[in-house]
Amino acid sequence: MTTSESHRWAFKARFRRNAFGWRSQPAIQRIKEAVNEIKAVSRHDPILAAEGAVAFLERVSPALGNVDSSSGAIGTAVNNAIVEFVDIIASAPCDLIIRDKWLERLWEAHQEDQMPYIEILADYWGELCASRELASDWADRLVGITRMALSPDPSLHGFFHGTSACLSALFCAERYEEILDILQVDAIWPYKSWAVKALAVTGRKSEAIRYAESCRGRTTSDFQVDSICEEILLSSGLIDEAYRRYGLRANRRGTFLATFRVMAKKYPHKKPDELLADLVQTTPGEEAKWFAAAKGAGLYEVALDLARRSPCDPKTLARAARDSAVKNPDFAVGAGLLSLHWLAQGYGYNITSTDVSLAYSHTMNAARSCGIEDQVRDAVQKIIASEPPPAFVGKVLSQQNLLSY
Repeated sequence: MTTSESHRWAFKARFRRNAFGWRSQPAIQRIKEAVNEIKAVSRHDPILAAEGAVAFLERVSPALGNVDSSSGAIGTAVNNAIVEFVDIIASAPCDLIIRDKWLERLWEAHQEDQMPYIEILADYWGELCASRELASDWADRLVGITRMALSPDPSLHGFFHGTSACLSALFCAERYEEILDILQVDAIWPYKSWAVKALAVTGRKSEAIRYAESCRGRTTSDFQVDSICEEILLSSGLIDEAYRRYGLRANRRGTFLATFRVMAKKYPHKKPDELLADLVQTTPGEEAKWFAAAKGAGLYEVALDLARRSPCDPKTLARAARDSAVKNPDFAVGAGLLSLHWLAQGYGYNITSTDVSLAYSHTMNAARSCGIEDQVRDAVQKIIASEPPPAFVGKVLSQQNLLSY
């Protein structure tokens, strides 16, 4: 086993104080490299990897002091790294002395985190303790200040960076009633969510859902409330109720396709067409944004119908026509014609003449496979005839002599 003193971590030289300029991408790349480096070590030396993870978390916030964080990309990268490293640190088979030293170092780093970049580390404090006994020790250490910070008395009330750490430690120490007692005061959702978890884990699941619902408001994320309530219902085996009350809102992801996939995986008993129809109803006026989800589920007619009902990205439709020309030419023709339709109506981002000619080319390739070239050309002529000035699509196709029979 390699000792932490003799091992040379490549990331340490890269994460010096203010090591990065204002651009976030170089820093994000270095964070990913550090994660990969530490994960590689964890496969053969989990304790050394945990030591590396602690060292990274000590260095990351000071190193990013000059980075532009306005887009949120750098914060997401750090949060993703924290999730990876919590697992590595928590699962490391070390003795109590080593783990206690790691926690002291992380506590100091969290306390000095001025940006803050490693703020969410506190949410995992109980997991980092890796045992009920150590979690209880940390809870004892933090609970007095936490009570004062949450006190309704203005002379005592204030911010304490360790409040989440205290609640997490109490939870992992199975001191659930203390959590509920502490949170009888007015508090923000990130703290109250621990009360919801405490109620749920002690079997009071209906009460947990009512408590969570009561927390909704201007400063509370509906998505987070929906997610925790859905999780409680699923854990109770109430799948249909979880789907009906929370599922359609609690599983939104960065794209409509990703949302559909998450939902299909979580609720496999729902037929794809029924699931998609329910999701479409949650976004009135944006039906076409579910086109890729319908196509991916093999619901080709539904996909074309969605692309007709509201503006759809012409490039997405053209790619669908290209990719489906051989295996599903009928669908490809429909997608291609819709691509030209929305191009003619002025939709699409940074559209060029190349986009128009490609959409037409993909459409006609599929039409040849179906033996309906003349009909499709007539359909294109109708699209051009309805095109408002300056008739960009018609001009491009005319100039390139693409409409000749």
